[in-house]
Amino acid sequence: MSDGTRDNGNRTDPKTDEAALSARLQHLGERLNRNAASRPAETGPGAGPRSDASAMARGFRLSTELVAGVLVGAGIGWMIDYGLGISPWGFIVFLLLGFVAGVMNVMRVAGVSTGISSAGVSRIGASNDERDRAGPPTMTK
Repeated sequence: MSDGTRDNGNRTDPKTDEAALSARLQHLGERLNRNAASRPAETGPGAGPRSDASAMARGFRLSTELVAGVLVGAGIGWMIDYGLGISPWGFIVFLLLGFVAGVMNVMRVAGVSTGISSAGVSRIGASNDERDRAGPPTMTK
């Protein structure tokens, strides 16, 4: 029946199989070392957890920007409804405006857009030359 040996009848000497496997393993190790040496280091030592924390912080900031825009818009709309007695129209309008402001803030923080230029023209989708001519965005009081 089964005596614990592996003899299929068509195998060569186990020592030659082991030598071939060792040679393949050594060749694979050499290729991996060559490949690793040619790649630039993506992160320094110990930077893995920091990059994860940085990504989480960035995601938290983006979600906070969106939620803050919606909440501020809803709050302003509710105050207008309460003060003017035009419920629910102020809430609806300012909730939508808050959502738009939140999305624009998320796009600005994420680097997708550069915002509104000092001339009041949106530079979303503008080419680099158009952005350069418009100059840097300025904040006025």
